[in-house]
Amino acid sequence: MNRYIPTTLTLGLGLILAGTGAVQAATQLPEQPAPYFAGNCANCHGTRGKTQTGLTLAGRDANLLRELLLSYKNGTRQGTIMNQHAKGYTDEEIAILADYFSKQKN
Repeated sequence: MNRYIPTTLTLGLGLILAGTGAVQAATQLPEQPAPYFAGNCANCHGTRGKTQTGLTLAGRDANLLRELLLSYKNGTRQGTIMNQHAKGYTDEEIAILADYFSKQKN
């Protein structure tokens, strides 16, 4: 009977570790967050941050975009809808979005 204990412990540990990996994978943002922001940003700023209306984010400096989004989030910069959108993102998500838009071609 003792010979089954290591197998059971190994199997149990493997399932725990596999479950942990699945949870981490599910909470990570995609490398290209287009689907992540499409409903919010793309409506005004265009697909991949490029639009004809002058609201283009594509190719802009990531630090500037991050600071602008954080100022909307913190209420130090006023906008029509941007304050509400920005409040829905964590600081890490804002940094990811800013980095993504900065890498898009204008």
